[in-house]
Amino acid sequence: MAGSKPKIAIIGAGMGGLAAATTLRQVGIDVNVYEQAPKFARIGAGIQMLPNSSRVLRGIGVLDKLQKLAFEPYSHLNRVWDTGEIKRELPMPESLYGAPFLCMHRADLHEALYSVLPPEIVHLGKKLVGLDQTKGGVTLSFADGTKADADAVIGADGVHSLVRDIVVGPDKPIHKGRIAYRAVFDASLMNGGEIQASRTKWWGVDRHIVIYYTAADRSSLYFVTSVPEPADWLTSESWSAKGDVRELRAAYEGFHPEVQMVLNACPDCHKWAILEREPLPRWSDGRVALLGDACHPMTPYMAQGAATSIEDAAVLARCLAGVDNDDIEGAFRRYEANRKPRTSRIQAISSANTWMSGGNEDTSWLYGYDAWNVPLVGENDMALAG
Repeated sequence: MAGSKPKIAIIGAGMGGLAAATTLRQVGIDVNVYEQAPKFARIGAGIQMLPNSSRVLRGIGVLDKLQKLAFEPYSHLNRVWDTGEIKRELPMPESLYGAPFLCMHRADLHEALYSVLPPEIVHLGKKLVGLDQTKGGVTLSFADGTKADADAVIGADGVHSLVRDIVVGPDKPIHKGRIAYRAVFDASLMNGGEIQASRTKWWGVDRHIVIYYTAADRSSLYFVTSVPEPADWLTSESWSAKGDVRELRAAYEGFHPEVQMVLNACPDCHKWAILEREPLPRWSDGRVALLGDACHPMTPYMAQGAATSIEDAAVLARCLAGVDNDDIEGAFRRYEANRKPRTSRIQAISSANTWMSGGNEDTSWLYGYDAWNVPLVGENDMALAG
């Protein structure tokens, strides 16, 4: 209805979708979230929230809860794969960028974001099959035969986004021959051994592994790797499959004893193909816009996939604040103008896998970014923004 606050449907209840639901509600927008999974599962994976995203979590109202659960690393530590020589270390106390560096189980972050939403606005078992956009709104169609109406739609449905296919046309993610193995497991399996109190990335010649604790009491830890391997086994339904721990250990033979200790203690693991896409030509089409991995999927090498989705949520809410139903398309263009240059830069650096490998490049542009307060360019500045 002209002159009224828009009612927005969000497709996908991952980190970005739930964060966007919260930030939009904070500016008075009526939101419903539609998720294809029939229930939320505690999938074994860790996640890093660096200061640029933990600052957004503070504004959402979940940071205090997470700080009680999460591990706060001493530093962002980078070491040579076999000798352990330090390539670069960045101590990251909360005072450095005004927000903490947290490592946690993904499910703890997801549960925290879900906890600040009314459960009745999150609809599970709703697999999107189509969008019908008219001048005044959008009709959503789901696989169970139901439909829903909204003034606008945010596609936060991940790297295999159907909403993106609708906005910019179908395409395929790029696989550059890298596979990630990962596991979360009980630290007691290391039989008294301990890993460093930092988030450590061990840099090999053609592979790496990142290791950190995922709980404040150091009771569990996580690793994620990147190794060269074809993805012939991958289907769209098997984004995360069981990996072979013996193959994983063989791939890291000769690595530092701390890496060997972790891999020898690991009982089992998952693996997934690392997928990328080039920056999209546009993030919105009329009353439909994209967020997070749906529009800027990136390698995990800078720990910025979920982080940039959460940043998106804060900036999107700022662009939609005070906007009535007639101004949604302009607000979506402003959102893209303010986010695309930054996310494209992070995508490129992450793809190259050079971040913090040595030297003393400036980190403040990444970790010091404040999505709540960074000056926003207007829609008319979009050409200048990239």
